[in-house]
Amino acid sequence: MKKINILKNNYDFERIIKNNNPFKTKYYILYKEGNTNDKYHFGISVSKKIGNAVTRNLYKRRIRSIIDKKIYNNNFNCIIILKKSSINASFDELSEDLLFALNKLQLIKE
Repeated sequence: MKKINILKNNYDFERIIKNNNPFKTKYYILYKEGNTNDKYHFGISVSKKIGNAVTRNLYKRRIRSIIDKKIYNNNFNCIIILKKSSINASFDELSEDLLFALNKLQLIKE
């Protein structure tokens, strides 16, 4: 994922989570917000309940890898929060669930 497509600021996360309804799946909680830019942005959050820093970074890399496989529409911000239920899931299950959610939110170009 390119740096230009990453959300990192805490106030962005708080604003998006506070003002939008969540879309929940088995392994993720997603928040989508429209924006006026001609770019899309993703923010990834993995709780300390998942594991230590090495484990959390592993899951972030996996999510980024899944995101990089598709082409997206512009003009949105999306926050992806990993649930604790994802600890025992395989990469294929995580990928399938995230792509289902992104399709349902109409973020992927067809």
